[in-house]
Order: sequence, then C-alpha cells, then structure tokens
Amino acid sequence: MRGTNRMGSSSFTPGDFSQQLGYMSRPQGYVIPPHVHNAVRREVQYTKEVLFLKSGKVRVDFYDDDQTYLESRILHQGDVLLLAYGGHGFEMLEPTEMIEVKQGLTLGDEDKTRFVGISANRRSLSVDNVTSFVA
Repeated sequence: MRGTNRMGSSSFTPGDFSQQLGYMSRPQGYVIPPHVHNAVRREVQYTKEVLFLKSGKVRVDFYDDDQTYLESRILHQGDVLLLAYGGHGFEMLEPTEMIEVKQGLTLGDEDKTRFVGISANRRSLSVDNVTSFVA
C-alpha cells in the first residue's frame, strides 16, 4: 500500500468479501478501545490471500477464473497484494520474503487446481506499480 497517506481508516474490499483488507492511519494518542471479536459463523467459498512483500522483487502473473492469462505485474518491498478471485503464479526475481495471510486450514491439493501458465514470450508486463489492491 505504498503511497497511502490519508488519515483515518478505509477498506479496499467490498463488505461481502470473506477476507477484508483495510488501511489505518492514526495520529499519536489516538485510542482504539480494548475489544474482543464475537464468535460468528461464516461460510468461506473460495480462499482469498493477502501477501505482504517484506523484501525482494516478484513477478505475479494474473489469470481469470477460466485460467485465461490477463497480465503480469512486478511487486517490490512494501507492496501488499490481495488475491480475491482468479488464478495467479509467481516468479521470484530476487531473493524474496513474503508474509501470507489467508482464511482457514490448508487442505493441500484439495485447495487448488494447478495449470500450465503463460509462456515468457506471450507475457504482458504492466508498467504500473501495485499500490493498494489487486483482485
């Protein structure tokens, strides 16, 4: 979420996403009262992932739900990515550390369908930086 400076809080995701991604910027002395989160039953249909790029450089290839290639983007240290729908693949362009957050248990091969990705000579690299949210 590089370049986000506004004060307050905002959400990058619609309220019906099973994974929420937001941003907070608060002044010194601002207080968030102590609280607990209530047990609420939720149904998760698809895994959504949030990746925090701690260090390195990564190319992400994006696909739609039908495994059709859309575009590629380069992530840099400090970028945050929400993978909400569709497919994706990664190539580490430098030694990389990422933090991954997703819902629920990992079910191994039941969790995902692997497929052959786009060849390097057909890849379309977007020149825009990912600054807040990509779905």
